[in-house]
Amino acid sequence: VSGGEPMVQIDFDTKKNTLTISDNGIGMTRDEVISNLGTIAKSGTAQFLESLTGDQKKDSQLIGQFGVGFYSAFIVADQVTVLTRKAGTAEDEATLWTSKGEADYSLEAASKPTAGTEITLQLKAEEKEYAEGYRLRSIVKKYADHISIPVFMEKQEMGVDDDAEDAKDKKAKAKKKEYEAINQA
Repeated sequence: VSGGEPMVQIDFDTKKNTLTISDNGIGMTRDEVISNLGTIAKSGTAQFLESLTGDQKKDSQLIGQFGVGFYSAFIVADQVTVLTRKAGTAEDEATLWTSKGEADYSLEAASKPTAGTEITLQLKAEEKEYAEGYRLRSIVKKYADHISIPVFMEKQEMGVDDDAEDAKDKKAKAKKKEYEAINQA
């Protein structure tokens, strides 16, 4: 994913059992990562929810923000990594955040060629279905058809198994991946 019009890209690896969601948005600085991800990780989502007020309108807006929703990734993932770079910063000013959904996380300086955020979920063994193209496409079509930002996934021929490894597939994989928007009519 690189600059230009806003977009989201979904990649998966059935062998590594990973799901990666990338965008070309504004990204985050190290301090923003600590503020947006680290605070909830450190205090725990349950404590965060307990701190909400009784004002349902205010609470519902908070729940929809990047934080509690983000932590729902641990329902299907053993580990989540976030690689992000704030727009307007140098390539070597990216941040890599890693968590196993417990009370701690790690933070490292990193390099990222483009601005934006890349979230990788190391899926739990029993959640392999989320590293399958057909399943991901059906989820995106069902839940993201209404959003105006296109969601891209690697193009696949109908009837071709994601794990197929014959000579034709190996040759095709050697070429640059082609992506298609899957949530736009």
